[in-house]
Amino acid sequence: MLKRFLPNEYVNSIFEITPAFLKEKNIKGIITDLDNTLVEWDRPLATPELTAWFKEMRESGIQIVILSNNNEKRVHKFAEPLGIPYIYKARKPLGKAFQKALHTMNLPQEETVMIGDQLLTDIFGGNRAGFYTILVVPVAQTDGFATKFNRMVERKILNWFNKKGLLQWEGTKVGK
Repeated sequence: MLKRFLPNEYVNSIFEITPAFLKEKNIKGIITDLDNTLVEWDRPLATPELTAWFKEMRESGIQIVILSNNNEKRVHKFAEPLGIPYIYKARKPLGKAFQKALHTMNLPQEETVMIGDQLLTDIFGGNRAGFYTILVVPVAQTDGFATKFNRMVERKILNWFNKKGLLQWEGTKVGK
C-alpha cells in the first residue's frame, strides 16, 4: 500500500529536471504542483530563474500545466503572466483534475510526468492516475496551515521508505 506514495524519481530542485532528462524518458508534458514545488507557498510570482526554466521547456517542445489545490486568485496571479495553463482547486489526489490537465495538453499519460513536493497529494495522485512521478524537495521550510498535517504523515512514510532502502530523501538523487 505505501508503495503507491513512492515516486519514480526524486530531485533536490525543479531545476534538476531538464529537457534532455525528460526527452530520455519520452516525456512531452509536465503537470506540476505550484506551492513549494515551483516557488515558496507565499511567493506570488515566478523568480527569474524559474521563468527561464519555463522558457527552456517551451523551446524544447515540452508542455506545462500547473495543477494546484490552491484557490483561483493565487494560481491565476502566478500562471497568467507566464502564459501557462492552470487548474486550481484540483482536489489532489483525486483523479479528475489530473485527467483535465492531460486533456489540456492533448498528450497520452505515458508521455506526461507529475512533479510535486508532497507525497500525499502530488505523488499519490500522480501514481494513481498512472503518471511517471517526480518528488521535489520543498523550496520552503514552512507550509500553509492545511499542509502541516500532511507533512507529519509524509515524514512517517519517508522514514519507512528510508528504512526499506527505497528512497533516501534529501540526499542524492536516486530512483526507485
